[in-house]
Amino acid sequence: MKNQTKAKMLRVYVGEFDQMNGGPLYAALVARFMEIGVAGATVLRPSSGTRLLVEAVDIPDRIDIALAALDDMGIDGLATVQDVTAIRYFKDPKCGREGGK
Repeated sequence: MKNQTKAKMLRVYVGEFDQMNGGPLYAALVARFMEIGVAGATVLRPSSGTRLLVEAVDIPDRIDIALAALDDMGIDGLATVQDVTAIRYFKDPKCGREGGK
């Protein structure tokens, strides 16, 4: 089974060695996104350079909250947002998660 919904994808490009509160900025972004309830975030290295990409996909309202969090954090980087269609595949129709979890 699958569930399809309109969503937004947030991409934040930061330096690999950028720091926040004594730790990597990319880790601080992921932690903040998790605190505000973003479904998930992934850190990618888009090329051989020293830039990293933190990517998150969720419902539009939650991505808007994540953008406000970026404002509050005062980061140095580039953020992009685009509309996407999120398709979630699952086995158990009762809860929408694989294995009924």
